[in-house]
Amino acid sequence: MGGQQQGAYFVPAKSQWPIVAAVVMFVTVFGAAHWLNAPPGEASFGKTVLGVGFLGVLLMFFGWFRSVIRESLAGSYNTQVDRSFRMGMMWFIFSEVMFFGAFFGALFYARMFAVPWLGGEGHGVLTHQFLWSDYTAAWGAGGGNGPERIGGDFQTVAPWGLPLINTLILLSSSVTITIAHHALKAGHRGKILVFLGLTVLLGATFLYFQAHEYMEAYKELNLTLQSGVYGSTFFMLTGFHGMHVTLGTIMLAVIWLRVAKGHFSKEHHFGFEAVAWYWHFVDVVWLGLFMFVYIL
Repeated sequence: MGGQQQGAYFVPAKSQWPIVAAVVMFVTVFGAAHWLNAPPGEASFGKTVLGVGFLGVLLMFFGWFRSVIRESLAGSYNTQVDRSFRMGMMWFIFSEVMFFGAFFGALFYARMFAVPWLGGEGHGVLTHQFLWSDYTAAWGAGGGNGPERIGGDFQTVAPWGLPLINTLILLSSSVTITIAHHALKAGHRGKILVFLGLTVLLGATFLYFQAHEYMEAYKELNLTLQSGVYGSTFFMLTGFHGMHVTLGTIMLAVIWLRVAKGHFSKEHHFGFEAVAWYWHFVDVVWLGLFMFVYIL
C-alpha cells in the first residue's frame, strides 16, 4: 500500500520488534528489582542484568525506529496515516501534561495543606498535637523544627543563579527550534542544521548545569532526598523534567542526523514537527517548575 493509495490505510508487515520490546523491558525491570533488593554488602547479578536489559532497550529503539523511518522514506504513509500520527502525538503530549499535573498537584497539596496542618494551622490542630507537637510549619528550613529535622540542616536553591540561567537556555532553545522549523518549510537545509544543532547544544548545556546544581545541592547545601518533603519534591520534579530533557535532546540529535542525510521535505516532515512539539512542551513545563519550585 503505497502513498499513492489515498483511500487505503497502511498496514505494516509483521515485525519482531514488539516481542523484542517486551523481552528487553522485562529483563530491565527484573535486573533492577534484584539489584535494589539485594542484601547490603552482597554482590548481586541484578546490576549486570539491568545493564544488559538497558542495552537491549536502546538496540530495540534503534531497530524499531529504523524500520519506521524506512517505511516513511518509501512513501508508505499517506495523509490518513499522517493524521493518525499527529493525533497520537497530541494524545501522548496530553498524557505527559497529566503526568506533570499529578506532580504539581502533589506539590500544591503538600505546601498548602499538609505542611500547615502539621504546624497546627486550620484543621490541623490535632495533627500537630499528636504527630509533631514542636513542628514549625515551613516549606523550606523551619529553624530546626521543620523538614531539616529529618535529614539535617539544609539550604534551598536560590532561583536567580543556575535555575535562571537554565530558564534562559530553554527559552532560547524554543526560539532556535522554531527558526529551524521555518527553515525546513522554506527548504533551507543549511539553516536547519545550524539552528537545530544549536537546539541540541542548548539542551545538553541545560543538562550539564542541572547536574552541576544537583552536586552543589548535595555537597554545599546539604539538600538531599532525605531533606523532608521539600527535598523529595524538589528532586522528584526537577529529576523527572531532566529525564524528559534528556530524551528530547536525544530525539533532536536523531532528527539532526536525519536532516543531514536529506530526510524530510517542505511538505512531509512530521518526524521533525513531533519532536518540536515535545520540546516546546518540555520548555513550558520548566517555566512552571521554575515558578513553583524555585521562586514561590
